[in-house]
Amino acid sequence: MTLSDAAIETFQLRKVYGEDKVAVENLTLRVARGEVFGFLGPNGAGKTTALKMLLGLVQPTAGSGLLLGRPIERPAARRSVGFLPEHFRFHEWLQADEFMDLHGQLYGMSRADRRERIPRLMDRMGLGDSTHKRLSAFSKGMLQRIGLAMALLPRPSVVFLDEPTSGLDPFGRLLVRDVIREARAEGTTVFLNSHLLGEVEATCDRVAFIRHGAVVRAGTIGELTAGRTRVHLRLDAVPADLLADLAQWGQEIQRVGDCEVVLHLPDENRLPDLAAWLVGQGTRLYAMTPRPPSLEELFVQVMEEEGEADA
Repeated sequence: MTLSDAAIETFQLRKVYGEDKVAVENLTLRVARGEVFGFLGPNGAGKTTALKMLLGLVQPTAGSGLLLGRPIERPAARRSVGFLPEHFRFHEWLQADEFMDLHGQLYGMSRADRRERIPRLMDRMGLGDSTHKRLSAFSKGMLQRIGLAMALLPRPSVVFLDEPTSGLDPFGRLLVRDVIREARAEGTTVFLNSHLLGEVEATCDRVAFIRHGAVVRAGTIGELTAGRTRVHLRLDAVPADLLADLAQWGQEIQRVGDCEVVLHLPDENRLPDLAAWLVGQGTRLYAMTPRPPSLEELFVQVMEEEGEADA
């Protein structure tokens, strides 16, 4: 990824509150233009503080960052940025169309552009019939959807979404997933923070795991799960000596019931050799099912590994 490809870059970004409360420590990452990027970490990892620094809402203690090629502290960097915060308080006394029109004006959109863009986004979010309702009558899910519409209203080059599926039912989450993909197809870079890792896995091109304010792993799902394939074996029998001998093939070997074994294989290319070895041992192999870990499983594994390294 060259510099011209980057929508977001940070270099040793650091934030300390007071004298010794470190919220973000040496955060260095790069997000390409036009990708959906997941920013993941446990509570207290520094995600919200990092997001606020990128948006110019919190001043870094040290380090630097670029947003669309401009220093993050300059207002010009945010002229083509949309933002949906996790904890929002919208103008409850406004009608939905009034709310959207107000934010369109704040974005600097022309009246003609607002008239064309707002109804289309309201319909896309399933809110076309609620245009003249006051926001005070909206459910949590409806507010979440109009918040996403507001963030995407000016066709931003980068949009920051903090827990965009919070409070949504499964249909609402599917809608948001589709809208994010459409935004990416239009060239928008999506910076996504979510605790629903299944949604992140289904949506993001790349993810970064953050712990203690620093990135500990980053890459595509495939890159991060490489060498972590879990294999489920169904055999005719699992004698103790066979279970012990399987240690040469993988790790974390577990017997499940009388005839099944689960192990983690470091290299998926060894599956044919493992099958041949089992048959050579006189074992009848009824099924071999490889499955990479889910993003949630991977997240837990990485955080446990980092905790053990710290210890």
